[in-house]
Amino acid sequence: MIELQLADKTHDEERQGEALVIDAPKMINARKLYIESYGCQMNFADSEIVASILLDQGFETTGDYHEADAIFINTCSIRENAEQRVRNRLSQFGIEKRRNPKLIVGVLGCMAERLKSKFLEEEKLVDMVVGPDAYRDLPQLIEQVGEGQKAINVLLSREETYADISPVRLNGNGITAFISIMRGCDNMCSFCVVPFTRGRERSRDPDSILAEALDLHQRGYKEVTLLGQNVDSYKWKGSAEAEDGAEIMVNFAQLLEKVALISPELRIRFSTSHPKDITDEVLYTIKKYDNICNNIHLPVQSGSSRMLDLMNRTYTREWYMNRVDAIRNIIPDCAISTDIIAGFCTETEEDHQETLQMMDYVGYDFAFCFSYSERPGTLAARKLEDDIPEEVKKLRLQEILLKQQVSSLRRLQESVGKTVRILVEGFSKKSDKDLCGRNDQNAMIVFPAADHIKPGQYVNVVIERCTSATLLGRIAD
Repeated sequence: MIELQLADKTHDEERQGEALVIDAPKMINARKLYIESYGCQMNFADSEIVASILLDQGFETTGDYHEADAIFINTCSIRENAEQRVRNRLSQFGIEKRRNPKLIVGVLGCMAERLKSKFLEEEKLVDMVVGPDAYRDLPQLIEQVGEGQKAINVLLSREETYADISPVRLNGNGITAFISIMRGCDNMCSFCVVPFTRGRERSRDPDSILAEALDLHQRGYKEVTLLGQNVDSYKWKGSAEAEDGAEIMVNFAQLLEKVALISPELRIRFSTSHPKDITDEVLYTIKKYDNICNNIHLPVQSGSSRMLDLMNRTYTREWYMNRVDAIRNIIPDCAISTDIIAGFCTETEEDHQETLQMMDYVGYDFAFCFSYSERPGTLAARKLEDDIPEEVKKLRLQEILLKQQVSSLRRLQESVGKTVRILVEGFSKKSDKDLCGRNDQNAMIVFPAADHIKPGQYVNVVIERCTSATLLGRIAD
């Protein structure tokens, strides 16, 4: 199977586990916390909230689980293989727990919410199970485990947004950061477990979002990514009264503008958009402000209206194409990325061909493509039969990946010969002689390092060539 190397900041799909550690002053006699996160950007942002809550309880984070007093895995349930990786990792941590019986091992996030108390019964190595809305209860749960009991809190909330908690920036480069603007999801896509693991949708107070963004800017951060399961449905109703007596309301386009106005030097991204909700108002706001990046992640999932109906996506093939046309007309140089599922229930070859045709129509810059994986508790698991043979799923996924590889290369080739402005993020993963950063469309650019160019600076780079995943260039004269 061909796997494309795609940008990791434009989607809400699963990511490999990463140990998260903050570069902070050491505390005397502090307990050590090791957090490993899987899945979407929301999980990584949640881990920063967990670290902040426990920092106040005398924990400092570490990147070495061998020295930890508590190990937490922030989990993802979006696919079966993500859950299996967590189980495998718990087995590895079990070796450390046998060496140190006082070690606390906890499972956080969506997998904890889905399995609940079953996790404590099935995984003997787990002391604690905590859902995404229960992180404020962590100090009490840790105390409960210290007294020799198992601990669990997986209650979902209709109000919790953690708006008053200032996240600890984990593994931060001091340049880019996530800001959660909402939690939960009201879209009941038949394949998706998120509404059951993260609860109903609720938007965060815009004043708290602006305060967090302003604080990051004042601390030298140059880019923020606004996060939500469906950012376009962000809607906040204020308790304060406007001058005319009307209740104050803020939608996503208005929030985007407020954040953009903090500083023209603060670059703004967002993820994820939903095709049924993205409005022309949002598109014109992106066009209006140079510091809002021209990059939209617009998951299509399938190019077939019949499949979209079975997936309960609440839009048709034609509606999606209309939204793409609007993006192309209003923001001509906007990059569009997507998610695609191959082999959903009852998918025919004709349905599959419509997906391939949609890919040709849009010409995606990036795509995150997976074969369908049935998730327990979803509408599809209850009502539909997972009837597409695995070999057919793999073949269709292969065709999708091959087509996307061609599309990604074609889109990158359009930048060759151009001078682009990028935000330098640091050294290239492959060489300390090269720096790297992303342009407005979120493409990665690698170029030779220079003494006068430092991470966090904006720099103009002449694009000289490209691979299917990366632009290569030199600093402009």
